[in-house]
Amino acid sequence: MTTVHVIDDDADFRIAIGRVLKAAGYQVALYGSASQLLEHPPSDDEPGCVLLDVMMPDISGTEVQDQLASRAPLLPVVFLTGHGDIPTSVRAMKAGAEDFLTKPVEKDRLVAAIERAVADHAARRERTQRLNQLRDRVSTLTRRERQVFELVVLGKLNKQIAFDLGTSERTVKAHRLKVMKKLGVRSLAELVSAAERLGGA
Repeated sequence: MTTVHVIDDDADFRIAIGRVLKAAGYQVALYGSASQLLEHPPSDDEPGCVLLDVMMPDISGTEVQDQLASRAPLLPVVFLTGHGDIPTSVRAMKAGAEDFLTKPVEKDRLVAAIERAVADHAARRERTQRLNQLRDRVSTLTRRERQVFELVVLGKLNKQIAFDLGTSERTVKAHRLKVMKKLGVRSLAELVSAAERLGGA
Protein backbone atom coordinates (compact mmCIF):
# COMPACT_ATOMS: atom_id res chain seq x y z
CA MET A 1 0.00 0.00 0.00
CA THR A 2 1.14 3.55 -0.72
CA THR A 3 2.36 5.46 2.35
CA VAL A 4 2.48 9.24 2.70
CA HIS A 5 5.01 10.32 5.33
CA VAL A 6 3.75 13.60 6.85
CA ILE A 7 6.27 15.73 8.76
CA ASP A 8 4.88 18.81 10.52
CA ASP A 9 5.47 20.16 14.02
CA ASP A 10 1.85 21.43 14.29
CA ALA A 11 0.05 18.44 15.82
CA ASP A 12 -3.51 19.57 14.96
CA PHE A 13 -2.58 20.29 11.36
CA ARG A 14 -0.66 17.01 11.08
CA ILE A 15 -3.66 14.99 12.31
CA ALA A 16 -6.07 16.87 10.02
CA ILE A 17 -3.86 16.23 6.96
CA GLY A 18 -3.57 12.59 8.01
CA ARG A 19 -7.37 12.26 7.98
CA VAL A 20 -7.64 13.85 4.51
CA LEU A 21 -5.01 11.49 3.08
CA LYS A 22 -6.51 8.39 4.73
CA ALA A 23 -9.91 9.34 3.26
CA ALA A 24 -8.18 9.54 -0.15
CA GLY A 25 -7.02 5.93 0.27
CA TYR A 26 -3.45 6.37 1.47
CA GLN A 27 -1.66 4.81 4.39
CA VAL A 28 -0.26 7.65 6.53
CA ALA A 29 2.78 7.87 8.81
CA LEU A 30 2.84 11.03 10.98
CA TYR A 31 6.03 12.62 12.36
CA GLY A 32 6.23 15.57 14.77
CA SER A 33 9.80 16.35 13.79
CA ALA A 34 12.24 15.79 10.95
CA SER A 35 14.64 13.84 13.18
CA GLN A 36 11.90 11.27 13.87
CA LEU A 37 11.73 10.51 10.15
CA LEU A 38 15.49 10.59 9.62
CA GLU A 39 16.13 8.12 12.47
CA HIS A 40 14.25 5.52 10.40
CA PRO A 41 14.00 6.93 6.87
CA PRO A 42 11.46 5.27 4.59
CA SER A 43 12.71 3.01 1.84
CA ASP A 44 12.33 4.24 -1.71
CA ASP A 45 11.60 0.64 -2.76
CA GLU A 46 8.07 0.98 -1.35
CA PRO A 47 5.42 3.16 -3.01
CA GLY A 48 4.94 6.52 -1.30
CA CYS A 49 6.08 10.09 -0.86
CA VAL A 50 7.05 12.60 1.82
CA LEU A 51 4.87 15.61 2.68
CA LEU A 52 7.20 18.06 4.35
CA ASP A 53 6.98 21.39 6.18
CA VAL A 54 9.76 23.95 5.54
CA MET A 55 10.09 25.64 8.94
CA MET A 56 10.62 23.13 11.73
CA PRO A 57 12.37 23.52 15.08
CA ASP A 58 15.04 20.83 14.66
CA ILE A 59 16.00 20.63 10.97
CA SER A 60 14.68 22.69 8.06
CA GLY A 61 12.61 21.01 5.37
CA THR A 62 15.22 21.71 2.70
CA GLU A 63 17.90 20.02 4.86
CA VAL A 64 15.62 16.99 5.23
CA GLN A 65 15.20 16.98 1.45
CA ASP A 66 19.00 16.95 1.04
CA GLN A 67 19.40 14.04 3.47
CA LEU A 68 16.61 12.04 1.84
CA ALA A 69 18.22 12.60 -1.57
CA SER A 70 21.22 10.54 -0.42
CA ARG A 71 19.31 7.94 1.63
CA ALA A 72 16.19 7.40 -0.49
CA PRO A 73 16.90 9.18 -3.79
CA LEU A 74 13.80 7.94 -5.61
CA LEU A 75 11.32 8.98 -2.88
CA PRO A 76 9.45 12.13 -3.98
CA VAL A 77 9.05 15.15 -1.69
CA VAL A 78 6.08 17.53 -1.65
CA PHE A 79 6.47 20.68 0.43
CA LEU A 80 3.50 22.09 2.31
CA THR A 81 4.31 25.21 4.29
CA GLY A 82 2.89 28.32 5.91
CA HIS A 83 6.21 30.11 5.35
CA GLY A 84 6.68 29.85 1.61
CA ASP A 85 8.95 32.31 -0.12
CA ILE A 86 10.20 32.36 -3.70
CA PRO A 87 13.92 31.62 -3.00
CA THR A 88 13.01 28.62 -0.80
CA SER A 89 10.50 27.26 -3.30
CA VAL A 90 12.98 27.69 -6.18
CA ARG A 91 15.72 25.91 -4.19
CA ALA A 92 13.34 23.07 -3.27
CA MET A 93 12.14 22.58 -6.84
CA LYS A 94 15.70 22.70 -8.23
CA ALA A 95 16.66 20.01 -5.71
CA GLY A 96 13.90 17.81 -7.11
CA ALA A 97 10.77 18.55 -5.05
CA GLU A 98 7.59 17.40 -6.77
CA ASP A 99 5.54 20.38 -5.63
CA PHE A 100 5.60 23.37 -3.27
CA LEU A 101 2.21 24.10 -1.69
CA THR A 102 1.31 26.83 0.80
CA LYS A 103 -1.06 26.53 3.77
CA PRO A 104 -4.00 26.57 3.83
CA VAL A 105 -4.27 24.20 0.88
CA GLU A 106 -7.45 22.96 -0.76
CA LYS A 107 -8.04 19.26 -0.20
CA ASP A 108 -8.33 18.51 -3.94
CA ARG A 109 -5.09 20.36 -4.72
CA LEU A 110 -3.22 18.48 -1.98
CA VAL A 111 -4.52 15.06 -3.08
CA ALA A 112 -3.72 15.85 -6.74
CA ALA A 113 -0.12 16.78 -5.79
CA ILE A 114 0.26 13.54 -3.80
CA GLU A 115 -1.17 11.50 -6.70
CA ARG A 116 1.34 13.05 -9.13
CA ALA A 117 4.24 12.41 -6.73
CA VAL A 118 3.21 8.78 -6.17
CA ALA A 119 2.80 8.17 -9.94
CA ASP A 120 6.22 9.72 -10.57
CA HIS A 121 7.74 7.52 -7.86
CA ALA A 122 6.27 4.38 -9.45
CA ALA A 123 7.70 5.40 -12.86
CA ARG A 124 11.15 6.13 -11.35
CA ARG A 125 11.21 2.81 -9.51
CA GLU A 126 10.28 0.96 -12.70
CA ARG A 127 13.01 2.73 -14.71
CA THR A 128 15.60 1.96 -12.02
CA GLN A 129 14.50 -1.68 -11.88
CA ARG A 130 14.79 -2.04 -15.68
CA LEU A 131 18.20 -0.38 -15.66
CA ASN A 132 19.45 -2.69 -12.88
CA GLN A 133 18.20 -5.73 -14.81
CA LEU A 134 20.02 -4.48 -17.90
CA ARG A 135 23.25 -3.95 -15.93
CA ASP A 136 22.95 -7.50 -14.55
CA ARG A 137 22.56 -8.85 -18.09
CA VAL A 138 25.55 -6.87 -19.41
CA SER A 139 27.67 -8.28 -16.56
CA THR A 140 27.07 -11.80 -17.99
CA LEU A 141 28.75 -10.90 -21.31
CA THR A 142 32.18 -12.35 -21.96
CA ARG A 143 35.05 -9.95 -22.70
CA ARG A 144 34.75 -10.61 -26.46
CA GLU A 145 30.95 -10.29 -26.42
CA ARG A 146 31.32 -6.95 -24.68
CA GLN A 147 33.79 -5.76 -27.33
CA VAL A 148 31.34 -6.78 -30.08
CA PHE A 149 28.47 -5.05 -28.21
CA GLU A 150 30.43 -1.80 -27.92
CA LEU A 151 31.43 -1.83 -31.61
CA VAL A 152 27.94 -2.74 -32.85
CA VAL A 153 26.35 0.21 -31.00
CA LEU A 154 28.97 2.50 -32.55
CA GLY A 155 27.38 1.58 -35.89
CA LYS A 156 30.18 -0.65 -37.20
CA LEU A 157 29.36 -3.41 -39.67
CA ASN A 158 30.15 -7.06 -38.95
CA LYS A 159 33.10 -7.08 -41.37
CA GLN A 160 34.55 -3.91 -39.80
CA ILE A 161 34.22 -5.45 -36.33
CA ALA A 162 35.85 -8.65 -37.58
CA PHE A 163 38.77 -6.62 -38.93
CA ASP A 164 39.10 -4.58 -35.69
CA LEU A 165 39.08 -7.70 -33.53
CA GLY A 166 41.17 -9.86 -35.85
CA THR A 167 38.50 -12.53 -36.24
CA SER A 168 36.05 -13.78 -38.86
CA GLU A 169 32.75 -12.19 -39.81
CA ARG A 170 31.02 -15.46 -38.97
CA THR A 171 32.44 -15.35 -35.41
CA VAL A 172 31.28 -11.74 -35.01
CA LYS A 173 27.75 -12.72 -36.11
CA ALA A 174 27.73 -15.54 -33.55
CA HIS A 175 28.88 -13.16 -30.77
CA ARG A 176 26.31 -10.57 -31.84
CA LEU A 177 23.49 -13.13 -31.61
CA LYS A 178 24.67 -14.18 -28.14
CA VAL A 179 24.82 -10.53 -27.01
CA MET A 180 21.26 -9.89 -28.23
CA LYS A 181 20.00 -13.06 -26.55
CA LYS A 182 21.72 -12.27 -23.22
CA LEU A 183 20.43 -8.68 -23.22
CA GLY A 184 16.92 -9.76 -24.21
CA VAL A 185 16.73 -7.59 -27.33
CA ARG A 186 15.46 -8.49 -30.80
CA SER A 187 16.86 -5.75 -33.02
CA LEU A 188 19.81 -3.45 -33.53
CA ALA A 189 17.61 -0.49 -32.52
CA GLU A 190 16.84 -2.16 -29.16
CA LEU A 191 20.54 -2.90 -28.69
CA VAL A 192 21.44 0.77 -29.30
CA SER A 193 18.62 1.87 -26.96
CA ALA A 194 19.99 -0.45 -24.22
CA ALA A 195 23.48 1.05 -24.64
CA GLU A 196 22.05 4.59 -24.42
CA ARG A 197 20.17 3.75 -21.20
CA LEU A 198 23.39 2.39 -19.67
CA GLY A 199 25.36 5.42 -20.85
CA GLY A 200 22.84 7.88 -19.43
CA ALA A 201 22.61 6.20 -16.03
